[in-house]
Amino acid sequence: MPYLDQEARRREVDEIPRTQRERLAFIDFQLYFLGELRRQDLIDRFESGSAGATRDIAQYKEIASENLELDKAAKLYRPTKAFEPLFDHAPQRVLTALSQGFGQGLDAQSQPMVRCEYPTALNLPAASVIAPITRAIRLGKAVRLHYTSVASGRTSKELVPLALVDIGLMWQVRAFDRKHRQFRDYVLTRMQDPKVLDDRPVLKEETVEQDVLWNRVIELELVTHPNHPRPEIVKMDYPMVDGVLKVRVRAAHSGYMLRRWCVDCSPDHSLAARDFPLWLKEPLDLYGSEAELAPGYVDPRAGNGKKIRAM
Repeated sequence: MPYLDQEARRREVDEIPRTQRERLAFIDFQLYFLGELRRQDLIDRFESGSAGATRDIAQYKEIASENLELDKAAKLYRPTKAFEPLFDHAPQRVLTALSQGFGQGLDAQSQPMVRCEYPTALNLPAASVIAPITRAIRLGKAVRLHYTSVASGRTSKELVPLALVDIGLMWQVRAFDRKHRQFRDYVLTRMQDPKVLDDRPVLKEETVEQDVLWNRVIELELVTHPNHPRPEIVKMDYPMVDGVLKVRVRAAHSGYMLRRWCVDCSPDHSLAARDFPLWLKEPLDLYGSEAELAPGYVDPRAGNGKKIRAM
């Protein structure tokens, strides 16, 4: 096949059935990020058999023959100097695969693909808690469970789970609380014995469409902390455009996300720049959102500049 330009190759790949594209993407990944591909890699990953792996490599070569060359001595393929990836490999997924391996469903012992170190999650919820909650979210059902909070201790609750939220240190559930008649956040690890209530219909007022703070998305402009000693490094660390990093967050979780990102949200950028390399350019953009946990946040309703909560 004559040489195809990058756009033409992408169009050709888009026309290939999904399962085959997954195999070609794996070949592309191995060459791009690991620098080598063995036929056995495909066999192990897809359990496709020797003949199937040979066909996959042949198809990849047909589309992008200039991307790989056979190392006859090592009996494997290597990327050429002219290599151009056939697929857009999302950095977050790439790093997850490299550090934790490709998810195999039943394989709980996936190994890193390169030497790496990452923080171990210390408080993952049990699968027996996750499953009823996610079924309820998917099917639009309520759940009954026991919940332990700092303020109230262990109580029984009926919740209508709406979404999972990763706030960095723990997983939460956005849900409608039938007792308090409010949309609130609940920590998964503090839940016990959740049961899906198939016989308790969910009312319109309990659905995600009625959660104003969840549905309100605000755009925030983050800039290098004015007191940072090396602002050029911050601009290297974050994908800023003209010195500004624009992010969109749900009003329901703006405080959690800004705390996770270590953004100084004080109006006078008073927090330590080494701990908070980014500064919220316009703190008033948080008004009306759940921003109390944002580092250095000052609620304008305080009137006297009193900090409602600073982390």
